[in-house]
Formats: sequence, C-alpha cells, structure tokens
Amino acid sequence: MAAAAAVEAAAPMGALWGLVHDFVVGQQEGPADQVAADVKSGNYTVLQVVEALGSSLENPEPRTRARAIQLLSQVLLHCHTLLLEKEVVHLILFYENRLKDHHLVIPSVLQGLKALSLCVALPPGLAVSVLKAIFQEVHVQSLPQVDRHTVYNIITNFMRTREEELKSLGADFTFGFIQVMDGEKDPRNLLVAFRIVHDLISRDYSLGPFVEELFEVTSCYFPIDFTPPPNDPHGIQREDLILSLRAVLASTPRFAEFLLPLLIEKVDSEVLSAKLDSLQTLNACCAVYGQKELKDFLPSLWASIRREVFQTASERVEAEGLAALHSLTACLSRSVLRADAEDLLDSFLSNILQDCRHHLCEPDMKLVWPSAKLLQAAAGASARACDSVTSNVLPLLLEQFHKHSQSSQRRTILEMLLGFLKLQQKWSYEDKDQRPLNGFKDQLCSLVFMALTDPSTQLQLVGIRTLTVLGAQPDLLSYEDLELAVGHLYRLSFLKEDSQSCRVAALEASGTLAALYPVAFSSHLVPKLAEELRVGESNLTNGDEPTQCSRHLCCLQALSAVSTHPSIVKETLPLLLQHLWQVNRGNMVAQSSDVIAVCQSLRQMAEKCQQDPESCWYFHQTAIPCLLALAVQASMPEKEPSVLRKVLLEDEVLAAMVSVIGTATTHLSPELAAQSVTHIVPLFLDGNVSFLPENSFPSRFQPFQVTDGSSGQRRLIALLMAFVCSLPRNVEIPQLNQLMRELLELSCCHSCPFSSTAAAKCFAGLLNKHPAGQQLDEFLQLAVDKVEAGLGSGPCRSQAFTLLLWVTKALVLRYHPLSSCLTARLMGLLSDPELGPAAADGFSLLMSDCTDVLTRAGHAEVRIMFRQRFFTDNVPALVQGFHAAPQDVKPNYLKGLSHVLNRLPKPVLLPELPTLLSLLLEALSCPDCVVQLSTLSCLQPLLLEAPQVMSLHVDTLVTKFLNLSSSPSMAVRIAALQCMHALTRLPTPVLLPYKPQVIRALAKPLDDKKRLVRKEAVSARGEWFLLGSPGS
Repeated sequence: MAAAAAVEAAAPMGALWGLVHDFVVGQQEGPADQVAADVKSGNYTVLQVVEALGSSLENPEPRTRARAIQLLSQVLLHCHTLLLEKEVVHLILFYENRLKDHHLVIPSVLQGLKALSLCVALPPGLAVSVLKAIFQEVHVQSLPQVDRHTVYNIITNFMRTREEELKSLGADFTFGFIQVMDGEKDPRNLLVAFRIVHDLISRDYSLGPFVEELFEVTSCYFPIDFTPPPNDPHGIQREDLILSLRAVLASTPRFAEFLLPLLIEKVDSEVLSAKLDSLQTLNACCAVYGQKELKDFLPSLWASIRREVFQTASERVEAEGLAALHSLTACLSRSVLRADAEDLLDSFLSNILQDCRHHLCEPDMKLVWPSAKLLQAAAGASARACDSVTSNVLPLLLEQFHKHSQSSQRRTILEMLLGFLKLQQKWSYEDKDQRPLNGFKDQLCSLVFMALTDPSTQLQLVGIRTLTVLGAQPDLLSYEDLELAVGHLYRLSFLKEDSQSCRVAALEASGTLAALYPVAFSSHLVPKLAEELRVGESNLTNGDEPTQCSRHLCCLQALSAVSTHPSIVKETLPLLLQHLWQVNRGNMVAQSSDVIAVCQSLRQMAEKCQQDPESCWYFHQTAIPCLLALAVQASMPEKEPSVLRKVLLEDEVLAAMVSVIGTATTHLSPELAAQSVTHIVPLFLDGNVSFLPENSFPSRFQPFQVTDGSSGQRRLIALLMAFVCSLPRNVEIPQLNQLMRELLELSCCHSCPFSSTAAAKCFAGLLNKHPAGQQLDEFLQLAVDKVEAGLGSGPCRSQAFTLLLWVTKALVLRYHPLSSCLTARLMGLLSDPELGPAAADGFSLLMSDCTDVLTRAGHAEVRIMFRQRFFTDNVPALVQGFHAAPQDVKPNYLKGLSHVLNRLPKPVLLPELPTLLSLLLEALSCPDCVVQLSTLSCLQPLLLEAPQVMSLHVDTLVTKFLNLSSSPSMAVRIAALQCMHALTRLPTPVLLPYKPQVIRALAKPLDDKKRLVRKEAVSARGEWFLLGSPGS
C-alpha cells in the first residue's frame, strides 16, 4: 500500500519535472503558464516547484540559472497571494542573494522581487531589505527598459503598502532612488519615475541633504522635448510627460531656489514651447510658494513676463504670461506677514505701475493694450491688488478721456477703463465706504453719459457695456444716475437701422439692469414705452409712414427686452396683450407683420420668464388664455369676413402664436401644467370657453366639427398642438382617447391642408410621449389603418402621406419597433408617380430637428444617435432601391439618400464614404435643385475631412462643381463655389493638372449678378491661383 501511494505521489512530480525540463532546457514558453495554473489549482506547491528546479537553480551555466529563476518568478507573479509568511521570507533571501549573480540572471530576479513586493504576507523589514539590496547590487540604468520599469514597479508597490517602513530609511531611501533614476531616458519609465518623486515629496518622505540632487535628477528633463513615434502602441504623448514633470517641480517650495532661475532662463530663450512650459510651470508653482520663496526673484520674473507680453508675436505666450503674473500677485496677496516683515505685494505692484502706467497715456501706441492687460492681470488677483491698481489707474484714465477728443482714442481709453471696472465685480466689500469706485462714481457716470451721446457708434457700444458694469456694482448708482441711464437707454432703443448694433446692445443692457433695478425701470422706462406704444397704435390706425412703423416695432422689442423682473413682467405683458385686443376690436389697421411682431415680443418675454417659476406661471395663465380668446374670436363665422379675421388666421400669424404658446409651456412644473391642461383640452373638445377673457362669442367653438363655417376654427388646432406637445411627459391629458381619435380624423381632412398638417403633428407629438402599452398600440393601429386607407386613392392621399411622415418621425425618435415598418412604407412611396418627390423630401424631415413639435425642449422622447441608427437601418435599402428603380424614379432615391447623408454626423459617414460616394456624385447630375444643394452641403465637409478618398474622384468633382457654378439657383451656385474652394485642401499634385481649367472657368462667376456669388468666386479663384506656389 505504501509503495502504491509513493508511486501516485511520484507521478505528478514526474509531470512537474517534465514541464520544468521543457521550459529550462527545451526553451519552451508554454510550460511556465501550465506550472502556474497547476500551483494555483493546488496540484503543486511553490516548494515543490523549487525542488523541481533544484539543480537548474545551481547550474554553473548562467543562461540555465536565468531560465530556472524566470520560471519561478512567473509562477510567483501568478500565485503570490497563496504564499505563506515563512515562504516569503525564504524566497526574499534567495532572490536578494541572486542579485549578486551574473547579469543575465538579474532580469528574472527582478521579476520575482516584483511578485514578492505584491505579497500581503510580506513580514516587516523585508521591504527595506529588498530595496537596500537593489540600491547596492544593481546598476539600474545599465538594464534594458523593461527591467528598469520592473525596478520602478517594485519601489511603487512598496511605497503603496510599506510606507512607514520605507520612511524609517530616512534620506537613504531618497538617495537610493536618485541613483536608480539618474540617467533615465525612456518616456514609459519617466512617467512612473516622476510619479514616485511626486509621492516622495507629497507624502513627506525625508529628503535630507538631497533636495538639490532630487531637483537635478528631475529638472534635467525640463522642458520636455519629446515627439512620439508614429503608430506608437504605448500612446504616451508629450503632454503626459509635461504634466507629470510639472507636478513634480511645483510640488514643494524647497525647489524654488533652484527652479525659479531655470524658469527665468527658459522664458528668456527663443524656443516657443520652452516659454509656454516655463510660464505654465511658474503658474503652478505659485499655488504652493510664499513670499519667502519668491522674494529674491520677483524683479527678474517681472522683467521676463513684461518683455514677453510687450514683445511676443504669440497670443499663447501672452496669455500664459498674463496668467503667470496673475498667479504671482495672488501668491503675494495671500501670504501671511509678520508685523515687521516687508510687504512685497506693494513693492511688486509699484514696479508694475511704474513700467506700465505711462503707456496708458498713449492710446494710439501699440504698448497701450499690453500695459493695460498686465495691470488688469495683476489687479484681478486679489481685492488688495485690485484696490491698489484701480486707485492708481482710474484717475489717470479719467483724465486721459477728457484730454483726448477723438472718438477712437476715447473708445480705447473707455475699453481699458471697462476692463478695470469688471475686475471690481469679483470682490465684495462689507463696508460700502471701502469700495474704491465710490470716490470716482460721479466722474465715471459723467464719462459714460458722454460716450452714450457721442456720434461714434463704436464709442456708444463701449459706453453701453460700461454702464451695464457700473450698474452691476451694488449700491453704486444713485436714483438720479439711474434715471439718466434709463433716459439714454430709451433713446438708444429707438436708433435707426444704420445703428442696429447699438440698439441691440441698449436692449440687452436694459434687460440686465432692469433685473437689478426694477423700480427705476418701472417708474421711468415702462411708462415711456407704454406711451410710445399708444402713439404707435394711433399711427397704425391712420396708416402713417414706415418710419413710425419702425418705431412701433422698436417699442415692442424694448418692452420684451426689459421684462427681466417679475414686477416688470406684470406691467409689460398686459401692455402687449392690450395692444393685441386693439387689433381684435378693429381700432387699428393691422397687417400680419404687426401681429407677428407682437407675438415675437411675447415669445422673447416668455423665454426670459422661463428662469423664474413665478413669472413663468404668471405669463402662462395670463397670455395663453388671451391668445386663445383672440384666435377663437377671429375664427367665429361672420356674414362679412373682416380683414382682421384674415390677419389672425393667417399661417404666419398662427405660427407666431404657436411659438409663444410652446415657449410659455415647456418650463411649467408638472403640477401647474396639469392645472392648465384641464382648461385647454376641454376648450377644443367640448367648446368650454369659460376660462377665456371676454368669452361672449356669437357661436359655439367646435374646431373638430367639419362644417362649412368651421374652417377658421379648425386652423386653431395648431394652437392646441403647441400646448399639448410642450407639456412634460408625466402630465396626464384629459379625454386623451377622444382627442387622439379627433386628431386622427382631422389629419386626413383634405379641405384645409394647414389644419390637417397641424392635427398630424399634434397626433405624432402625443404618440412620441405616450408610455408603451396597450393604449399606445391601439393608437398606432388606428394611425396605420388611417394611413393605408388614405394612401389607396382619393382626395386625401397627400394628407395621409403627411400623417405617415409625422408618425414615422415620432417613432424613429424613440426607437419604436414599428418605425422600421413605417420607414419601409415611406421608401415604397418613392416609386409613386404622385407622392414620390414628396416622399424623398420626407427623409429630410425625418433626419432634421423640428422647432414646434418633437423637440427635446418640449419634453419629446428623443434618443441619442437616432440619426446614426436610422442611417444604419435604412441606407442599405435606399441604395438597393436606387439600383433596382426605373430611370425616372432614381432621382427620388438620390434625393432621399442625399437628405439622410447631409444630416448625418460626419464621423459616422466617413467610414461609409467609399461605397456611397459614387451615388453622391450621381446626385449632382440630378436636375432637382434641392438634391443638388443637399448633396453639395454634404460633400463640402467631406472634402476637408477625407481628402484621400475624395482625391480619387477629383476629375468628376471638378467637372460637376464647375457646371453647377452656373446653375440658375443662387444657393446652388454659392455651394458649388464653396466646394471648389474646399477642393484646394486635396493633395496639391492631384489638383495641379486642373489649375488652368479651373482658373479660366471661375472667371465667369466673378461677373455674377449676385454679390454673394461673386464673393465666393473671388475666394475660390484666389485659392486656386495660389495652388502649388511656395508657402501655400
């Protein structure tokens, strides 16, 4: 029995010896993984592996010893978690001893020590022992890269798990690591080494007397000059090394005396990258330095930064120089001083003021702006710095403004002044009297008001911006100042069209300041605007000249612009709505443009109200019933249709109302939206007008009843669409089943295309938001049946197609399974003689964003990357259909394909370009201008992003683009010339044979009757002229 047991035990050992022999002697790699797997599964122990390796470990041949230790190390790397403490001790002693072995053995020994450094069972003291052995016995920098990397990994592992033990070594550990790292060149190893140095410093390891040596061993790489090789599998970028080294250099103030001279030297060099890196590193250092570290170097640092900002041609160097000055000033500002210590901030700012102040007196010279930027960079660092610089600079700039009379000079001075005023907004002052601006308030206001009355538009613009910044200073402007400011803004809001930029800036400033000073604007601006509106109504009633109409439009825009505070909204909104009621009562001669202008002002007001829930609800419950009442009144049957009724029911006017209602609804809370929906849906379904103002109508409101006199009422379905399609998804809509059926019925009514389209869009918007379930399936089945019945034959084909299109879009956006069936049905219509062109244009609708329904702002369910998914699912079928289609139908497929590709993100399209490019080129020959324009819009970015693929078709591209540059359509001519311009991005050798032909052909559009075409022709022809010239 005993003999049998011995045989069974010997059998697996025999297998182990065989694997060892195959690895060590047979030079096979596979057995190592097998042995590791067997040890991990418990078939062998590490001790048995060592016994099997016995003779090989003692073999006189170094290569054999190396292979044996390599096998043991690979087993340990896989199985280090299984080791016992006693085993770890013996293995550590063994490996430490082998560090004295032949150099061929060292790599395998280091692999073993790396495995043991990961052991949880490592006894105290052995980490120190291992590192001492490596420091003493191994010349690390003579090893290959991978073995040096192993040493860094061993150190990293011990620093992570045995920090206290390593700290017990004191400065010896730091010195040992310095020796290990000294001379390292490989970027893969440097990233690890920099991380170790950073940890040495940040975790308070003892540096002892080796601070300078540690700095030298790392700073020798500064600035990083590394270009990764092409197709580098490691992916190490120059920026990685820069940031890693910067983290080391800026990690301790103890490096300051060595680092700051180095940074000054590199900033003063001629190498752009060295300047940038040095300034960025200085910026980082200021976060940890104090006055003590900076004191001796401040004059040199300021001289270098000043020179770079004054003289550099690089905007990046200028920006980094200003950022470094900002950080230096901030560092000097936050340092806590002893009572007897010198305040370096004052002396530093004095030097800056001394070198820059006199340049501010020369607004026409080139150093005026660099000087202003330097002063502003310093002033923006702290409240103390801001006070010091502002108190010195403001009197000077105020004096210079009055000393110079030219508008251009005054604009420069005021722009500088504006920069310093903006900095004041960063700091808060508990004591109002401490504010440095208080002493200059009257002078500043006087100066700003002078600028606002200057004939120069550019100076007025700067004056408006300055007024806005002054107004943002808490409690700075007096009531009298505000009254004057409001008067100026009122005047500027009515400037003529040639001062449009000033007028827009004045409106924006009015909105900003009205939110801060609602009482002043309510008292002085709103009454003036109300009077202006009343005068405008009178002028419109009398049919006065266009100038008065222009003032009327400016007044409407000013009313919406100033509505940025809840109290003002409660004054301005009734004014606009009252104005609409004047139209309704026939008290003024109204054109559609007048009503649209009011609606645009209401929409802008609604957008401003979105930021405040109280204002949002006030606007909604005030404006929406009023608009609906006006529309319902206008839709009532009349014996003699009035001009007024026609105006309010025009497509453009209803579209303007739709935008107001949608904007006023999207930001409602679900609770408030639920209140509103209980009024508006019954209005359309049941004719319940009780919540409308002035609701005494001559007949009942029944928009879903198809009668002779109800066509005007049916048009108001667009307003219902705007409301219900903007509601949050979790708002329950009353009578939904009835509403959906009514919408479906109306969507296929052929007597009023506007109404049927609005009903189809409303139905689709509700479908998109409806939760999945039986009710949704029922609605979809009803829609499919309605579409199929309408598409058969008869007068409703166009309306049924519109319904199909919108339902398809609603489902495509939410990835509904039925969307693929409906898209296939749409593709089938491309061959339809009547609906084919419209079906092709339908693909544009499916891929584009809408403004009134199915929008993210309106809470529609829009899945990310729906365009990519639509492309993947449907373009192969479109291509296949194109090839199989008769010749007269092919343009429809090309148009549909062009619309899909034109709205597809270009990174998705580029991989498919080789297979689709031939179809796009064929689409350029299609006589349809829409196809041509869509295809050109698709091709232009591809010329820039995929020049190699496009250059294979350069002959066809040149010919077709030149032909289209003579198209009857101006938009196509412009797009073709833009593509000719983009062609110059292709490889020059490919284009040079076409250069003479293109330059001759582009002479013709230079004489085009349209200025925009001539402009593109000049640009394209100029690029072709320069093609192949030196430096191009």
